[in-house]
Amino acid sequence: MSAEQRENLEAILRQSAFPAGIDVNEQRRLLRELTSSQPLPADVTVTAAALGDVPTAEITIDGIEPRHVVLYFHGGVYVLGDAVSAANLASQVGRRTGAKVISVDYRLAPEHPYPAAVGDALAAYEALLQNGIAPSDIVFAGESAGGGLAVATLVNARDHGLPLPAAAFVMSPYADLTLTGVTMKTKGEVDTLMSRENLEARVADYTSGQDAALGLISPIFAELSGLPPLLIQAGTHEVLLDDAIRLAQQAASADVEVTLDITPGVPHVFQTFYPMLDEATAALDRAGQFLSAHLAGAEQPA
Repeated sequence: MSAEQRENLEAILRQSAFPAGIDVNEQRRLLRELTSSQPLPADVTVTAAALGDVPTAEITIDGIEPRHVVLYFHGGVYVLGDAVSAANLASQVGRRTGAKVISVDYRLAPEHPYPAAVGDALAAYEALLQNGIAPSDIVFAGESAGGGLAVATLVNARDHGLPLPAAAFVMSPYADLTLTGVTMKTKGEVDTLMSRENLEARVADYTSGQDAALGLISPIFAELSGLPPLLIQAGTHEVLLDDAIRLAQQAASADVEVTLDITPGVPHVFQTFYPMLDEATAALDRAGQFLSAHLAGAEQPA
């Protein structure tokens, strides 16, 4: 990261950070303003669709004839965001994977607390399978809460006896809603986007009286055996760094093939800043190679 890139990024992060103490509706309005000010690449098309009863956004890139599908889960601490707001970053995953992206518009808390998001995510995946897409042609991806939801959906699908996708890629996963990671404190000063206090204000919206340590709420506490290969990316300037590290440790302990990819000096979901940050482009390239390799490997005859 050059000095100019760092200065530009820090200016954006200061502008993007939500003021402490504002309510959910105001946070949603500010996020819509932020995402709408960032136009999609000219070759990206977003179309409203559905998987079963779950609304989605289908994201395609001109010139790519997709043979595979990325099922994508957006971030927003389970109370913010939507399928379309994730389209810019999601399209970069699809571009590098040669895949169509289907971004899941799962229901949000506090209007729809747990297990609404988990149920919608599983229903979307099940509908994709019922539509005739082979699991070996599907990968999961997600950022922040969507990263945690992607892993929870793998666990949920496994427990429901569904065949699992070829691989999953998660960025800065929000995987511990008990907020017990050590970096909640040690990275507080360098994380300009998130803080333990801001996260804590939203946990009850989603858990709604349920135990935040349930595996489908906080997948670092889930039993992860049998999951497909995982790529977990995070930056060192984020309070959720320890979520990524502990999730990788849990996966490794369960004999899951897992790659933990940590980039120094970058913030939460730094891949979002690919137009201006060399490290973001490089990380997305690595993710595309990982997903493509597992999709290609799944196609080879036994």
